Amino acid sequence: MERRLYLAKSSDDTLSKRQRCKLLGVNRSSLYYKPQPLISQEDQELMQEIQEIYAQRPCLGYRRIGYFLWLKGYVVNNKRVLRLMRQMGLQAIYPKRNLSKRRQGDAVFPYLLRLNPPQRANDAWSVDITYIKTSVGWIYLVALIDVVSRRIMGFDISPFLETTSALKALEIAIKTGYLPKIINTDQGCQFTSQVWVGRLLELQIDISMNGQGRCVDNILIERFWRTIKYEEVYLKTYDSIKEARIEIEAYIDWYNEVRPHQSLGYQTPNAVFEAHIEYEERNQRLANPKVPSSDSSSLSDSMKEEKQGDLLSLKNTA
Repeated sequence: MERRLYLAKSSDDTLSKRQRCKLLGVNRSSLYYKPQPLISQEDQELMQEIQEIYAQRPCLGYRRIGYFLWLKGYVVNNKRVLRLMRQMGLQAIYPKRNLSKRRQGDAVFPYLLRLNPPQRANDAWSVDITYIKTSVGWIYLVALIDVVSRRIMGFDISPFLETTSALKALEIAIKTGYLPKIINTDQGCQFTSQVWVGRLLELQIDISMNGQGRCVDNILIERFWRTIKYEEVYLKTYDSIKEARIEIEAYIDWYNEVRPHQSLGYQTPNAVFEAHIEYEERNQRLANPKVPSSDSSSLSDSMKEEKQGDLLSLKNTA
């Protein structure tokens, strides 16, 4: 074909171009075709600018990169920037969706907190997973929160999004000596897995799950994610998973023991949790007065001392 094109393009006074093309079986339009470069000079210049912007901030998408190109004086629309970024194989780095996507066939349980709203500590715990960026990549934080007191009962940090980390956080929470009546989760595959469900059933804990796409069903743990990220994570850069674990653990201790909560009347989660526990223990002692306890004996001794003091004061006044 190239040989025939060469002959058709060659100058010959005896035959016209039309005749040469007809004899050689070549389309006459091919004589005037001029191949274009795969990437124009203008596109090459834009791609170089895009590469420089992306190298500095790989979190930027094509819209923001288009804005920075506009600041540099380039007149280019977002579609063109997107096309060039696809040709270059560039994509903004950002957390992907579907962290709460469950596997088909896994168990799903109804949402129990609507009909059984928690009133006391340990009536219900909520558990969820969030992602945190470090210098070595993404890590995942699992936490269990008491719905009434807002106390973080247990947590775990892992570089992997897996059920094992959720089970570790659960075991840490159990080591506090308390068990909830209900544990509420989303429908993520970590919480619909047989291992997680089996462990909760073994502990005789009722299982509750959010409705599909209803993050408000687990609103308290979502509010904790917002709090820890704005008060701790976004203010620091973690150079390692170990550093992130130390800093986050220190923040959670401060959150439980020191940080006042407006919704709790400016009390700390630990103070509210302990107040509920003391109230429950006092009710149990009143319901079972025959059960001896050190608190009840000390209480009776103090009452006797108060009565003796009252008698002495009466005698003195007389």
